[in-house]
Amino acid sequence: MPSESKYPNLPIPNVDLWAFLFERKDKPYAEDKVIYYDPYTKRSYTYAQVKATAENFGKGLKALWDWQKGDVLALYTPNCIDTPAVTWGCHWAGGILSPANPSYTVEELAFQLKDSGARAVVTQLPFIKNAQEAAKQVGIPLDKVIVMGDQKDPEYKVKHFTSIINTAGSAKYRRTKANPDDDLAFLVYSSGTTGKPKGVMLTHRNIVANILMLKAGEAGRLKPTGGPNGEGDKLLAFLPFFHIYGLTCLIHQSIYTGLQLVVMPKFDLEDFCRFIQELKITFAYVVPPIVLLLSKHPLVSKYDLSSIRMMNSGAAPLTRELVDAVHKRLQIPVKQGYGLSETSPTTHTQPWQDWNKTVGSVGTLLPYQTAKYMSPEDKEMPVGEVGELWIKGPNVFKGYLNNPEGTAHALTADGYFKTGDVGYQDKNGNFYITDRVKELIKYKGFQVPPAELEGILVSHPKVLDVAVIGVYDKNHASELPRAYVVPTDGLGKSETDAKEIVDWLSGKVANHKKLRGGVRFVDEIPKSVSGKILRRLLKIKAQEEETSVAKAKL
Repeated sequence: MPSESKYPNLPIPNVDLWAFLFERKDKPYAEDKVIYYDPYTKRSYTYAQVKATAENFGKGLKALWDWQKGDVLALYTPNCIDTPAVTWGCHWAGGILSPANPSYTVEELAFQLKDSGARAVVTQLPFIKNAQEAAKQVGIPLDKVIVMGDQKDPEYKVKHFTSIINTAGSAKYRRTKANPDDDLAFLVYSSGTTGKPKGVMLTHRNIVANILMLKAGEAGRLKPTGGPNGEGDKLLAFLPFFHIYGLTCLIHQSIYTGLQLVVMPKFDLEDFCRFIQELKITFAYVVPPIVLLLSKHPLVSKYDLSSIRMMNSGAAPLTRELVDAVHKRLQIPVKQGYGLSETSPTTHTQPWQDWNKTVGSVGTLLPYQTAKYMSPEDKEMPVGEVGELWIKGPNVFKGYLNNPEGTAHALTADGYFKTGDVGYQDKNGNFYITDRVKELIKYKGFQVPPAELEGILVSHPKVLDVAVIGVYDKNHASELPRAYVVPTDGLGKSETDAKEIVDWLSGKVANHKKLRGGVRFVDEIPKSVSGKILRRLLKIKAQEEETSVAKAKL
């Protein structure tokens, strides 16, 4: 039988995001509470300022650009405290927001603009050239490429988003209401690790449901008031807002619950530690590479991080070794959650009190969720046995844009989303994710999860970072596990060092999980912005190594 959430399923309001956030009667904090704060410029937005700015931006879109329901606004920018107002201003005018990775090339951005059908682009001044060039390629007029943030064009050739707010005659316009079940709020694009990114269609109801799910998952532990300074909980936001993890867990959760979000444009370890110490940050959403840094980097010892009550890790599997290492070093507990772009994102989280009882688990199902683990033959697996996780709930996306084949493959007729992640659940309803279906290494009929080996290997004192892939070996007629290791300063790159790691791991894993493909030393592990290891790049590297060895033998 599929597993059901043990949380009470409170009714989901049948309203769009704007009404949910700004027309609510149960807001547990004052209008003048600072929600978004830039620690570099000291600029901030209170709840009232966000609402007013968003509403006026939405009116300006209608007045100046004749914005219509369903029009798409693209955001091509690092994190910025203007992002929430621009986002909800787009929604006020009936639009759909499509955030894009600011590290995209012109061609990558042009693909998303074309695929999403974007009518306009909001960026920041340092990214204006790429944004304008991509807009040209897809036919977006350059007067619809505007900027936000603290830098303004000194020649006023590029409009700042605030200029749209002051459009004459905009006061007469009224909000366009969205149908929460059918109308899209966001078009987020998957990371594209296995090909072209896919546009994930998320409705207003998807996001509203997930905000309520997040609130239940944190069980009232995060509050707008109280604490030692009376200011309530403060979250440090470095996770990218263009990714669904940052979009929902940071931007939306903070304004709904009344938390102050301290916004960093990108991750910097020293600034991360400094802001925690100076601003008394109490909670942070993180990813495994950050947990790894906190467990090993010498710089961390310079700072007092004791104000942190909890961290929540997501986006990739987190192992006991890392959780234990951070707690031993910093006394900071790290719980884990799970979600995907297609589920808005969060579907599971560990309850705060269970962070050290079920380490390695992504927690239990959040409200409204039904889930099951399935075999490759689509047979449901019993408790304790490994399969692919399928999930159903009001947070599951509407489908992939312009991709009916991909949608049909991902969604079942009865509403389950096939996550592509492999794992199992225990008898107490704790879920475990061991790896991606496509990333499992197949050694002579055995399945080897790379993430499991990586979790063990990073606990080696001389391993700074690591990724494991399968490399095909014709002599074995099978894939062999191989580790790519970033060594710490105390380790060289000799065959002796490699053998030491291979032998060390052999004593900790089953026979089929040994590193028969060996160890290769590298300067860096390629990762996506959300912390996922880009194994396809390492597979290319492995093929190049094999080719060069073959040529050397000729």
